[in-house]
Formats: sequence, C-alpha cells, structure tokens
Amino acid sequence: MLLKNRIAKSAMSDSLGDGRGNPTDPQINLYRQWADGGLALAIIGEVQGNPSKAEKPGNLVLRDDADLPQFRRLAAAGSNKSAQLWLQLGDAGAMAHSPISTPKGPSALEVGALKCGALSLEEIKRYPSDFARTALLAKQTGFGGVQIHAAHGFLLSQFLSPLFNKREDEYGGPIENRMRLIIEVISEVRQQVGPGFPIGIKLNASDQLQGGLSEEDALEVIAALNETSLDLIDISGGTYFPGARAASDAVGKGPYFMDFARRARCLTSKPLMLTGGFKTYEQALDALSEGVDLIGLARALVLDPSLPTRWLEGDKQALTFPRFQDPPEGGVTAWYTMRLTELAEARNLSGPECLSEAMRAYEERDAARVKTWNARFKV
Repeated sequence: MLLKNRIAKSAMSDSLGDGRGNPTDPQINLYRQWADGGLALAIIGEVQGNPSKAEKPGNLVLRDDADLPQFRRLAAAGSNKSAQLWLQLGDAGAMAHSPISTPKGPSALEVGALKCGALSLEEIKRYPSDFARTALLAKQTGFGGVQIHAAHGFLLSQFLSPLFNKREDEYGGPIENRMRLIIEVISEVRQQVGPGFPIGIKLNASDQLQGGLSEEDALEVIAALNETSLDLIDISGGTYFPGARAASDAVGKGPYFMDFARRARCLTSKPLMLTGGFKTYEQALDALSEGVDLIGLARALVLDPSLPTRWLEGDKQALTFPRFQDPPEGGVTAWYTMRLTELAEARNLSGPECLSEAMRAYEERDAARVKTWNARFKV
C-alpha cells in the first residue's frame, strides 16, 4: 500500500455508532470530512468483533449479522480522495463498560470501582481466531487495513502489563510470555487476510502507571514485532485506568513519546507512526526527520478536519487548543467526543466553556444507548 502523504488520523472512540453496533450516517459524514481534509490514513477506534467486552455502547461491532451495507458505505466515504480507512480491532477486557459487558482481563482485579474476572485459558486461546474473523470481514467490506489495539489499557495492553497480568501460565510472567497473545493474534490475522492486506498495531511506550508496562519491556515488544508480518507500529501511551495520569498531562509541549520512538527506531525496520502531542507543523517535520514515518493526529483533527491540507500547502499557523479550568476526570475526553458529534451532524461547534453541558450530553447519550445495546446483544 502506498499512502499519499504522512498524516494520519489516529484511532479515537468517536462513539457515533447506533447503539446496535452499526455505523450511522453522521459517522459516515465525519470520516468523509477527514478524507476530504487531505489525510492519508484514518483509523476508526474500538471496533469490536465480540460485543461482550465493549468499551462503550457507541462502538461498532463487525460480525456476520451486522449491517454490512452500512459498513461498506463507511469504508467508501473514508476512502474519498485516495485516503485509506482502517478499523482498529479492540476488546476492552477488564475495562469493558459493565452496563453492557462482562469485564474480564488476564487476571482477576478489584481496584476501586474497577472489578473484573480472570479469563480462562480456553477463552484466551479463542482470541486469535476472533480477531482474525473480524479482520477478514473488514477486508471483505472494503476497509483498507486493520490496526490491532494493544495500547491504552485495553485487553492486549493488559496482557503486557504486570499490573493487570498476574498469570502463572504461558501468558504471564516475563515479557516474552506477556506478549505471546499479541504475537498469536498477528499470526492468525495474517493467515486469514493474506499477504496484501495491511496490519498495524497500536502499542504503549509506557502505561504511565506504577507497576505497569515499562519502556524497557515495550522496547522488547518492538524488537519482537519486527520479526512478524506487521506493516505499521503506532506508538502511543497511557491508559484509561481510573485515576491514571493522562498522556496529555505530560510535562513539555512536544510529542509525548518522541524519545521512545527514537529508541524504537533502532530496533525495527517497520514503518513507525507516532501519536500524541503534535500541535504544530514544525513538530511534525522534526519527528519525520528523526525516523518517524507517519504523524498520528487526534484532537488536532477534531479542531480542524482540514489541517492536513493546510500543512501540505505549507500553512504553518498553529492551532489554538482549548483550555479547561479544573476539568473533572473524563471531562476533556467527553468534550472532544461531543465536538466530534457536532462535526458529524454539521452543528454549531461548542467552546470549552460548554464542558459541563458536553459531559451531561455524553453521559445521557451513553445511558440511553445501553438499553439499545442490551436489547440487541444480550440474550
């Protein structure tokens, strides 16, 4: 695959599904906007193959009984102007949304409000074929590739983390064992989709949690991934574990994980995408000069979907990022998510002063969709 430039929309949980796991017309409109805005690649966050451990009731669920014509419409819209649209294949594991899911992770866990059971060995062994089946459907419905989600504290990231993974079998203990499921998933996905279909992975540089995945262990994973059939490694970091420090809280104004990307570049010949903290044209150029192959943008493209075109034309004017006064946990994410909804529905765009209204709308929408989701997926 030849990408037309080096700008990508990294995966975000846009929460624009219909509550039954299918794409909506506003979601299709949003990805068409991003394609028209000039980027080379967009990745749709948190697409489930199995609805039993979903992150939110606005996630997409791609399986045989989904609204496949609507998925094909989404794939076509996001491929406008020679852009590529990939699906991020995810499973929330221990952090699945409990009103619609049964949270289970590598090990049983109870930390504050976060509670989950442990996956059995039999359940773990099913994951490679589950991911592969969803990847094949993505290919059949017209998407350009898939990204395996192994970051931000979701299931495969949990297997990498000593904080989540206390197993004593072949999937726990040293990092060679903790990465075993990821390697098996990649192998099975490749077997199903064939050699010509791109497979990427999103990987944490660090969990930014005491006792979580360290940078040294993450670098061992990078070296191991270099021996697989992967086509793209997307470096990010942090986790949505309750109370965890967000990557955006990091000290400094540049890309959050640039130092890790420099170290990773020495360990792999795979194309590297770097996500997190890019705010200016100059930062993007600097990263490319240091061996990064693809610039991953998220919130910047919520503020300006046409930013890639501006950058490609040499427009260096910096974006103005909103500032929030003492936002509650999850508040900024809710604001950006509802801003996506406003873009998708061609509504007037709200400012940071509307944070409380955005949080209320975000929570009310999820509560309403829980009923729809459970009516669709729970027996």
